[in-house]
Amino acid sequence: MNKTTTRRSFLKSSLATGAAAMVCGTKGQAKVLGANDRLRIAVAGLKGRGGSHIGGFMGQKNVEIAYLVDPDEKQVSRKMDEVRKKTNGKFNTKGVADIREALADKSVDAISIAAPNHWHSLMTIWGAQAGKHVYVEKPMSHDVQEGRVAVEAQKKYGVVIQHGTQQRSSSGVAGLHEMINAGKFGKLKISYGYCCKPRGGIGFKSPSAPPPHLDWNLWRGPAVIDTYHDNYVHYNWHWFWETGNGDLNNQGTHQLDVARWAMDPSLTNPVRAMAIGGRFQWKDQGETPNTMFGIAEYPNGQTLFFNVRNVNYNGYQRQVENEYYFEDGGRIVRGHYYAKGNDKGEKLNIPAGKVTPGGNWGSFIAACRAGDPSMANGNVHDAHYGCVAGHLMNNSYRLGKSVP
Repeated sequence: MNKTTTRRSFLKSSLATGAAAMVCGTKGQAKVLGANDRLRIAVAGLKGRGGSHIGGFMGQKNVEIAYLVDPDEKQVSRKMDEVRKKTNGKFNTKGVADIREALADKSVDAISIAAPNHWHSLMTIWGAQAGKHVYVEKPMSHDVQEGRVAVEAQKKYGVVIQHGTQQRSSSGVAGLHEMINAGKFGKLKISYGYCCKPRGGIGFKSPSAPPPHLDWNLWRGPAVIDTYHDNYVHYNWHWFWETGNGDLNNQGTHQLDVARWAMDPSLTNPVRAMAIGGRFQWKDQGETPNTMFGIAEYPNGQTLFFNVRNVNYNGYQRQVENEYYFEDGGRIVRGHYYAKGNDKGEKLNIPAGKVTPGGNWGSFIAACRAGDPSMANGNVHDAHYGCVAGHLMNNSYRLGKSVP
């Protein structure tokens, strides 16, 4: 990574020139694939969600893991061993540190991104420029501007971009939202998401030299970080602003996306957002809030409420779900509809809604084979606008005022 290619310079340039102008370079043409053609995927980021990506795509017909990509040599070695065992040694997979090696390989059809958040948009944009289809973990972007550039990249290069928000592949959730948008329960007023998932503290780690098996410069990439400490690698980067977004745009991205999905489909960005919160219970090195309440208000008067609660007391409620509140006082909670003034809910009979079949992995493969971005369950626009709500809430929290 060129030292001048930092997030700071990237965003400064993009703000000056506009998102479309930032998407430059020679277009790499995505290949047209038949149903029986082998589709080759590079998986970037191997710890945590990367393992699910590998297993998910290996379970698809005529799909091959072409590259395993991670700046940590230990992770590459471990996952190479796993792939070797699963295929009885019959595999054609390369292990590399840098995603750009995979992007330069014309035999690679798609990339799957499970790297830390600060890499998501840049890898997505590079993938589109190289003519590769992209499956990107949530959140697609680390901030609003990066998401805009990713949207422009998809528009320019025409590749499939699918977001790792698995509920977009649920025909049940799709069916419920179709009922809501059809006015079955009246007009939706508040779409409410909860990310109340108990988590522990992370303690403090002193600055130190990076371990010899980690390419630290490549790991930090576009992030503006000078000093290494062990809390960055491999999971706790979520709780630092330069690399993560807190649980609001970690686990919470799923529930934010579902909340926005239920609202008027024509909505894009909120007109105003605010959030309050803090980091409670633990005195540790983490920077992001573990307790938070946010509101995003949209032009048509619909509102998205969101609650993050990571405190970890015995018996404290775990709640990772969505609720819906209507103008006439009715509400939908856990698959039941409660009319105004009625505490006895009616279990909903929800018809299957429209999604590309195959689950999150299979639907992506189907979209790639068809070369049809509209088949993605959670396309680049859904990804961007879902992430925007969380980014603006985080911005409000950090600034101490409503935004914009």
